[in-house]
Amino acid sequence: MEQLPTDKDVSTGNALFKRPKGMLLDEQQWLFLKKRYHMTPRELQVAILVCRGFNNDEIAKALRIRQGTVKTHLRNIYRRARVKSKILLLLEFVEDVNKLYPPSKAPPIPITEIKPKSNLASRTSERKNDVLN
Repeated sequence: MEQLPTDKDVSTGNALFKRPKGMLLDEQQWLFLKKRYHMTPRELQVAILVCRGFNNDEIAKALRIRQGTVKTHLRNIYRRARVKSKILLLLEFVEDVNKLYPPSKAPPIPITEIKPKSNLASRTSERKNDVLN
């Protein structure tokens, strides 16, 4: 049976699934979500840690509160956001932020511009011929 990663593995980077290193949302976006969902400052802290991949035990240790308190905060946030899980909460937050701050719209790449990998060798030889000529 395969061993699950320990907290030490996650903190040292040896785990298969690690927490993301970057930030999903910036401070302005979190303040928008706090206002939108009428979160208390502590509920906001819990929501931020949930979205960074912390489990309830890790959240409790980081905020120096009991696990039951974390569950209470999560239940309040879930009720206001009308979701039933952490992943749905994260998706709801991202969707709300994207409505207010739409991601940049890059034009789609037409399919005709995408070349198959088999042409890579012929394109490389064409470049060599252009350099030699």
